[in-house]
Amino acid sequence: MDALREFVDRHPRLAVLTGAGVSTGSGIPDYRDEHGEWKRARPVEFQPFMTKREVRQRYWSRSTVGWPIISGAQPNAAHRALARLEETGRVSRLITQNVDGLHEGAGSRNVIDLHGNLRFVKCMDCGDAIARADLQEQLVAANPGWADIDATVAPDGDVDLSNRDTSAFVVPDCARCGGILKPDVVFFGENVPRERVEQAFDTVRRADALLVVGSSLMVYSGFRFAEAAAAAGKPIAAVNLGRTRADHLLSLKVTAPCDAALRNLVYTSAA
Repeated sequence: MDALREFVDRHPRLAVLTGAGVSTGSGIPDYRDEHGEWKRARPVEFQPFMTKREVRQRYWSRSTVGWPIISGAQPNAAHRALARLEETGRVSRLITQNVDGLHEGAGSRNVIDLHGNLRFVKCMDCGDAIARADLQEQLVAANPGWADIDATVAPDGDVDLSNRDTSAFVVPDCARCGGILKPDVVFFGENVPRERVEQAFDTVRRADALLVVGSSLMVYSGFRFAEAAAAAGKPIAAVNLGRTRADHLLSLKVTAPCDAALRNLVYTSAA
């Protein structure tokens, strides 16, 4: 913890990259174990979602049950600490791989939602956007009883419904054009919008150092920013439980829960 505090104090302009480990303290499970391996099946992929109605039925049925987990989640000490570090000028911009919106909820202002935000839904045909909370009302009305199902919580508002038949689940279409509705997040097999990627690289270029919090960096969309920082000779520190893909690039690694590590940091740092 002392080394982490010294790292922050030595680098007054930090770029921060966060992952699922930041939100576990808010009741949202992460994807990977301490070895960086999947804890469960991979999330839905883009092409199957767009081309197969049964995949969309399976996705939205599970999301209907799991949405209250996301909508009811509250920022924890890690989110609040990062917001405080931004407020005191220590964090220049925060890049998050999470899609739960909890950084903004904690008060962070300069946030790049690299993979989007589950709180919004977009029509893939006309581009119309609606709030996920509004779609939940439609999903519940069209599928009575689904929201009351008791299921095991999974990452990003998903749940495990492996034994339930979803073939009759009603998936609403876009009210404007009848197109396919998709959460406004980047699925596996889908590209992160170029503008977000460029903003994230620019954030790393302008920073004194990179702080990775709660991410194994196993997915290249996050790991590439650690690569960029290392190539530019910028120090990298990580707070994470378990292995990261960038362990060989790190100047410092703190193996501790994110909320405990950052709570300590924000109250003891010279910031």
